[in-house]
Amino acid sequence: MTKKERYQFVIDYFKKNFPEAETELEYEDPYELIVAVILSAQCTDKRVNMTTPAIFKKFPNVASLSKTNFDELFPFIKSISYPNNKTKHLIGMAKMVMEKFGGKIPMTVDELMQLPGVGRKTANVVTSVVENQPNMPVDTHVFRVSKRIGLVSASANTPFTVEKELVKNIPEELIHKAHHWLILHGRYICVARSPKCEECGVRPACRYFTTVISKRIES
Repeated sequence: MTKKERYQFVIDYFKKNFPEAETELEYEDPYELIVAVILSAQCTDKRVNMTTPAIFKKFPNVASLSKTNFDELFPFIKSISYPNNKTKHLIGMAKMVMEKFGGKIPMTVDELMQLPGVGRKTANVVTSVVENQPNMPVDTHVFRVSKRIGLVSASANTPFTVEKELVKNIPEELIHKAHHWLILHGRYICVARSPKCEECGVRPACRYFTTVISKRIES
């Protein structure tokens, strides 16, 4: 199977079976989304969704968050991974949004990456989720799944190189949705250990299955 055929099979499968794939983070506006995404680094969406309601009740907008301090915000975040850094990042992010962007969450990757706690992946998430921009956030799930299936070459060994290959080969209007397809597939089917190949609908196009699992079954 050529790479083009592999992409077409995977895209057709997800378009048919998961046409409305979206983030599992719970949010109401760009402010709430960027807070949730910053908190989600190396933390489950489930844990973030348990944490954010109290934060948003106390700090309902970026202006109120910008006026808080470490000691006031930290108790809301202490159950999240790396709470010290994330507390500082959230306050710094809010202050910069107020001072540099007029209180409005910016919607370009370059501008977002100027904010404390916002790297390329977070910026891609915010812009693709809020505005369906053709940006591909590469987290651990997207990285693993795209490599296993064979959507990217073996030499693509960084999130950025994986991102570039995916963006190059996925139709522009589907990139924002493909991000969710790959994340959710990695979260529930193509898990890190013992992937659930017997449940996988993209198995016929999967390089890992055809080169590793099927041979193991045959032997």
